[in-house]
Amino acid sequence: MSAPVTVSEHRQGDDLLTAGLGLAGLREMTAPKFADPEHPTAAELRRRAIWSNWRGIADLSPQGGYGEVYGSVANIPGREFSTLLRLPGATQPHRVVLQLPDNFDAGKRCLIVAAASGSRGVYGAISVASAWALPRGCAVVHTDKAAGSDLFDIDAGEGVDASGMRVAAGNAAAFEPRLAEGATGVAFKHAHSEDNPEADWGRHVKQAAQFALHQLSEALPNQAPFTFENTRVIATGISNGGGAVLRAAELDGDWLDGVVAGEPNVYVEGNRPLYDFATEAAIFMPCALLDLPVDALPQPPMRAQVEPLWKQRCASLKAQGLIDGTTVAQQAASARAVLRASGWKDISLTAGAASTGFDLWRAVTAAYASAYGRYRAGEHPCGYSYTAMTAQLQPRPSTAVERNTWWSESAGIPPGNGILLKDPRMAPPDFTLAGEQCLRALWTGDNADAQRVRAGIAATQTKMPRRGLPVLVIHGDEDGLVPPVFSSAPYVAAARAAGRPVAYWTVGKAEHFDAFLAFPSYAARFVPLLPYMYAGLDRMWSTLEHKSTLDGDLHIEATPRGTGAVTATDLKLPQ
Repeated sequence: MSAPVTVSEHRQGDDLLTAGLGLAGLREMTAPKFADPEHPTAAELRRRAIWSNWRGIADLSPQGGYGEVYGSVANIPGREFSTLLRLPGATQPHRVVLQLPDNFDAGKRCLIVAAASGSRGVYGAISVASAWALPRGCAVVHTDKAAGSDLFDIDAGEGVDASGMRVAAGNAAAFEPRLAEGATGVAFKHAHSEDNPEADWGRHVKQAAQFALHQLSEALPNQAPFTFENTRVIATGISNGGGAVLRAAELDGDWLDGVVAGEPNVYVEGNRPLYDFATEAAIFMPCALLDLPVDALPQPPMRAQVEPLWKQRCASLKAQGLIDGTTVAQQAASARAVLRASGWKDISLTAGAASTGFDLWRAVTAAYASAYGRYRAGEHPCGYSYTAMTAQLQPRPSTAVERNTWWSESAGIPPGNGILLKDPRMAPPDFTLAGEQCLRALWTGDNADAQRVRAGIAATQTKMPRRGLPVLVIHGDEDGLVPPVFSSAPYVAAARAAGRPVAYWTVGKAEHFDAFLAFPSYAARFVPLLPYMYAGLDRMWSTLEHKSTLDGDLHIEATPRGTGAVTATDLKLPQ
């Protein structure tokens, strides 16, 4: 361990699942307030972190059906056991939190291991795992997979401790980076730990499970010992968390009983890793989207705002000889043909409008390039860095009040919370293209930096799950960030070819971000994925209870709610 275990109790106005906020509090548009913004307490930071992670993952809009048609926000009292764990050989730790409900069922002895989605903090899977497990009397252990929201302000010399509190360098146990000479601005663990955490996500999941069993034995001595042999252990997560639990499935030993992975970012040898298709999308998708009917794309991003930028991208690509055509329409068709030739499907392009309009492709790949290459803060191969900025996009010092919010509100990868991505190549007329092409060259090129980044990507390749381990993969057909054709589909095919009968559920009209369904344009087109994760966990539980087989394909053609409220009939949940 890299920090002592902190035990906290959550009762009487507080709870494990919503930090006392309930559904109404989670739906509030503004974060729970700090009594003193300059000195928030650990309890206030936790409450805001839980609020932020619920809102970042689930569709909590009044017509979205959460807590009524599916899901739970029940008041679950209990205890939390928090610490920092470090894998052998790792430079930086990962955060782990065990949630032990007062209603823990000694007869079930069940533990759900939850890997945070994206690069989120340690509560990044609370709406996935805890919402299903805690009401059933299972314990839940969370890991941030050594990504997370532990940011470090280089100029102020401040990071955070094990409780998320702002502290000076030297006490920043959660993350204190090594710095390149001249580094300034902000560092964060996923990009700047020098550990390439994605290569070890499966080991983070297993280490979290080991910690949980040890703590359960200490917390419940009359029921001890808790072991892998006498406790049911199921791992679950979505997005990067889904990829993490599939990496855990490949580890040796009989320690894991089942895996439910949603929309997993998973790289199978011979197929395309996220870095490849995301750097390609960053360059070509802005132009290609102009070839789709205007009413086919969800908003935001607002078409009127992004269209001039997308037209400029077409012109830039044409000038470089990367696409053909003399008119914007012809150029857009050519860009779309480039993406389709490399495997993109139109349904993923449509949902990819969000990742394009919100600049997610660039944000993700800039951070991942640093992580894969194990670069220190201040030595990004394309010169990217992170800093607070003025309205005129000039670097400025962050404030203490801003730094107090980073751990609890950050999604793990800037931009966000006052921190922006600084691009030294940014210049008119196509502001981001030069930087995006530098990132792309780290995949397609052959210089020392490209070889370094590709070696890090190769280390993230997924192996096949342990023989006999029940695995269920669930993915939305219209995922525009991690398209099934590049991720879950080749994983399932490879697993089955290796004699592992992985079950595969695909959900029509589901994309990557449930939280976007709060926007009417998304609600009219898409359905949430979380209901199917809960149904998948139900199916996994039943499979283990009855020692039955879990395999085969299931396609669910759900119906978007449109302007009305979600109904069970719309969702067509498996029974």
